[in-house]
Amino acid sequence: MKQELDKCVLVIDEAMPRGLAANTAAILGITWGRLRPELVGEDVTDAAGAIHPGIIRTPVPVLSGRPETFQTLRRQLAELEFADVAAVDFTELAQSCRTYGEFIEKMARTGPGELRYLGMALLGPRHQVDRLTGSLPLLR
Repeated sequence: MKQELDKCVLVIDEAMPRGLAANTAAILGITWGRLRPELVGEDVTDAAGAIHPGIIRTPVPVLSGRPETFQTLRRQLAELEFADVAAVDFTELAQSCRTYGEFIEKMARTGPGELRYLGMALLGPRHQVDRLTGSLPLLR
């Protein structure tokens, strides 16, 4: 990740209870860690010599969105202008599944317009991510 050029943000459904919002953020973060391991810094050592696993190298603003926010983001991300912005999403359908196999089966039968997004993580050039999310408030 080019820290000075790239930006990572989370957008979480503002209507979710805190626990579900935290769960959504955790799932998105774990997925980013798998897809983009370079986002995670090296392990660090404290003054007593204890090792602490590396964390993400850059701040990650957690923003607030509404259902229409996610639909708009999905449409914009399909535009050539935002081709350099990568996205990870988490849907109500995914949250409702008890197993990953069930998730795979249900997603195969679900059209894009039927998905209700609970959260989305975006990573890409700072100016593009800012254009997509700059008007969104912080999640409170």
